Amino acid sequence: MKLKSINPFTGELTAQFDPMTDEACREAVFKARAAFEKWKRLSVSERLEPVARLASILRRKKEQYARLVCVEMGKPIREAMSEVEKSALLCDYYVGSAQKVLAKEPIETAAAKSYVVFDPLGVILGVMPWNFPFWQVVRWAVPALAAGNVCLLKHASNVPLTAIEMEKIFREAGFPEYVFQTLLIGPRSAEVLIEQDLIEGVSLTGSFTAGAAIGALAGGKLKKTVLELGGSDPFMVFEDADLDKAARAAVRSRMANAGQSCIAAKRFIVAEPVFDAFREKFIEALKGLKMGDPLDSATDLGPVARKEFLNILENQLGDALQKGATVFRGAEPPGQGYFFPPAVLTGLTPDMVVLREEVFGPIAALAVSGSEAEMIRMANGTQFGLGAAIWTRDVEKAQKLAREIDAGFVAINCIVKSDPRLPFGGVKKSGFGRELSHYGLKEFVNIKTVMVGK
Repeated sequence: MKLKSINPFTGELTAQFDPMTDEACREAVFKARAAFEKWKRLSVSERLEPVARLASILRRKKEQYARLVCVEMGKPIREAMSEVEKSALLCDYYVGSAQKVLAKEPIETAAAKSYVVFDPLGVILGVMPWNFPFWQVVRWAVPALAAGNVCLLKHASNVPLTAIEMEKIFREAGFPEYVFQTLLIGPRSAEVLIEQDLIEGVSLTGSFTAGAAIGALAGGKLKKTVLELGGSDPFMVFEDADLDKAARAAVRSRMANAGQSCIAAKRFIVAEPVFDAFREKFIEALKGLKMGDPLDSATDLGPVARKEFLNILENQLGDALQKGATVFRGAEPPGQGYFFPPAVLTGLTPDMVVLREEVFGPIAALAVSGSEAEMIRMANGTQFGLGAAIWTRDVEKAQKLAREIDAGFVAINCIVKSDPRLPFGGVKKSGFGRELSHYGLKEFVNIKTVMVGK
């Protein structure tokens, strides 16, 4: 099956490619292994030189890259520009920190000398998603490369142009040939790489279904894996919260990237005394959003990335309405493109799909909570555990409650958003392992102990 790039605003086919054969993939792996033998022997500072140039290229060409994101997956141009800029910031972070983090760690023991070193594993496969097509690749590849590994990218099938461009950017930055390669392949070919013992590790960002399949294969071959999967993040609004600020943040978190973000707030759990006021403020903020052409800088909401997503969202919304929910619909879409008008649901019951599944689109589910204990129970009442937000003026209480939330990230009086300096990942069916920060830098290394006897 061909890999197709379809503009979600126009519906037009932009480009299509035949996938690589399994034999071509094997050849790419052999080239990567040869490149690894040289790359791993460079000092960390030498490996960081092209990382610094990568940051410069991303900044210099950010508008060009942002436009590519817009036409390939529909993200509004302002958000796409921010994504490219954030990717450059990640490069800056590791240029400034990786050498120290990867330095030999002496440890005092009874031996004459004991220390820990961090050796790269080898060829790492990155299975990356379409929703943040630059950021996700950079945040996986840069720390892996800085640690001395080499990278094979299997990007999402609907962003082949971005996938090809990523390899060009890394080569332009000065990474040696075959240290970073893009493989234009489907899911089955990625599984073959794992099954045939052709790689040393896998980093996947995607759905629980994809993560479970890759995780099972990799586990059977004892491959190191990092899985960043779906989320159904609770956004908890307590009675004493700043409702104006909370409502604006709630809309921003839920509707960014047309709701297509794993860390978007998805379930809004609101204290009963302020529920009506929060709902009205949320709807009022939502009314200010403009749907339209992603390339128009005035656009707040673009189309969803693929046409089939519209049916999924309609089914999730229809399930709630059939079971008694009430809906408010937001901005009217233009006459073309894969647009889903934003929806705010109230009158929810626990059996509704929008409270049990991940909703990957602009649907906001507003639920009422009668007590603090019930709010915690509702927040933890899903199979996911990626992020969560707590809104209250009692910050001390919020910090205590944060320890009771089953999530890898808890934001207090702000929204969940990744930062190169902070570890990122989830628990339960949101995955395991961590990206970013010094934790992410050490995910794909052999933490090796060396001891010298007296």
